[in-house]
Amino acid sequence: MNFTRWSARLPGTQRRAAARTDTVVSPDRRGGGSVPTARAEQLTDEALPAPAVDDLPVRDVLDRVPALVALVHGPEHRLAYVNDAYVAAFGMRHLGARAREALPELDEPGLFPLLDQVQRSGRSRTLKSRKAPDGRSYTFTCTPVTETGGGRDGRGVLVFATDVTDHAEAAGRLRASERSQRETAVTLQRSLLPQELEEPDDLRVAATYHPGGTEAAVGGDWYDVITLGGGRSALVIGDVMGRGVRAAAVMGQLRTAVRAYARLDLPPHEVLQLLDGLATEIDANQIATCVYAIHDPNEGRLVYASAGHLPILVRDENGTVQRADEPTGPPLGTGGWIHASGSIALPPGSTAVLYTDGLVERRNEDLDEGIAALERALSGATGSPQVVCDRLVRSAGVTPDHDDDVAVLVLQHPARKGAEAELFRNAALELLGGVEAAPRARAFASGVLTSWRFPTELHDLGVLATSELVANSLQHGTPPMRLRLRRTDRRLIIEVTDGDDHLPRRRRAEPGDESGRGIAIVATIASNWGSRRTPGGGKAVWCEFVLPKP
Repeated sequence: MNFTRWSARLPGTQRRAAARTDTVVSPDRRGGGSVPTARAEQLTDEALPAPAVDDLPVRDVLDRVPALVALVHGPEHRLAYVNDAYVAAFGMRHLGARAREALPELDEPGLFPLLDQVQRSGRSRTLKSRKAPDGRSYTFTCTPVTETGGGRDGRGVLVFATDVTDHAEAAGRLRASERSQRETAVTLQRSLLPQELEEPDDLRVAATYHPGGTEAAVGGDWYDVITLGGGRSALVIGDVMGRGVRAAAVMGQLRTAVRAYARLDLPPHEVLQLLDGLATEIDANQIATCVYAIHDPNEGRLVYASAGHLPILVRDENGTVQRADEPTGPPLGTGGWIHASGSIALPPGSTAVLYTDGLVERRNEDLDEGIAALERALSGATGSPQVVCDRLVRSAGVTPDHDDDVAVLVLQHPARKGAEAELFRNAALELLGGVEAAPRARAFASGVLTSWRFPTELHDLGVLATSELVANSLQHGTPPMRLRLRRTDRRLIIEVTDGDDHLPRRRRAEPGDESGRGIAIVATIASNWGSRRTPGGGKAVWCEFVLPKP
């Protein structure tokens, strides 16, 4: 085949041809001036002038380029030419044979369908960084060429392969490093999250966490469930701004601090106030959002405080969803803000959802639209908390390639009926009068514990704990006073409230002391005990006994 009859239609070819046609060097300019004359005198047989690029034969150029070049023509893509670099890479090839037989190494990178597309469309196509059978990576560019006067059978395709192995290997090493960093961040993140959620007596809970799918995109989302004692539970979810190991590390510090502050049994807004100061100390440039909520089964409500976080959603047993919007303060770490607590009803049969922005925030979409979509999904979500978790994540379109972390915490206050309801009982007595209230309280506790069919030993311990707590309240507290007994399927809880906000503490009583032994006795006989200030003023002192397993 006459290779010189082929012309490649590469970008810029027509412009160069036009330039050669339009630009004519005049004879007077060619011969005038001292410089051309001097150059002419210097020309000898030993120093020939370098030819212009346009004067070089195309085949000579292609034979010398380091890239791999092959030319096929006709509808069957018969091989017309391969350059020296191609032969060096893959060996000798038979001209005139079909490409599938002559160039089998182009099959693995997927070049054969591309040859058909280029020949039909007349447009160049490129495949970037494809691995060939020789183990090296190439970028293949297929360009249509036409033989002058050749008609349809004169169409061909010039295959130009550039070796990009070094670039591909460097990119592979970079991707491997990013994957390793992301795996480290994900491992740290998951190790800092609770490995197993605490299970409150009166709530059913489930949570899920999905790391971002982009490289090293793991962030600082976290959640936790903390049993406070006395039947109360704290629930928290937060999001540290940023990505990577640093965000995960800050998250771990905040989560640990939340658990420590929760043990103080403070109102939600006071916990956030403490967290705000701590976040500033950890990193003044790092901010985080957080919701901290407390559930008290005796009140049937969630009392919460929010630091720049998304609103809690609560679905009642009829499917109506309520959004807890207020009050919301600025994120943690901003400082200078006094947080406030709010509340939302959580009656039996209801489900509450706490979540991070990765579940509802999308690019080019308003955040309120995402929250509204989550409300619609929650209104039809039934089943166990884990089922609700999974349904909400699916409805939000969260996939392994999602570009942000997602954390979801679901809690249900089940509506118990029948035999199960018998395991959850309450009884209360107003402590009126003076010292005579103590024997009335003991008699009341004895009757209630007998009706609940507790074993004799547990009955006696419960009456003794009631006597000591009531006596302590009568001596150190102020009216109004109230005794409350509560049983769950796991424990007996005894609680006494009064109007004085001085919290008792356990101390060592000397032999001659007439007081100071009541709390010590309660702490000795009970499984757990504690005290807290109540929102309306005053305090509550409680203790609990773990029930024997049936």
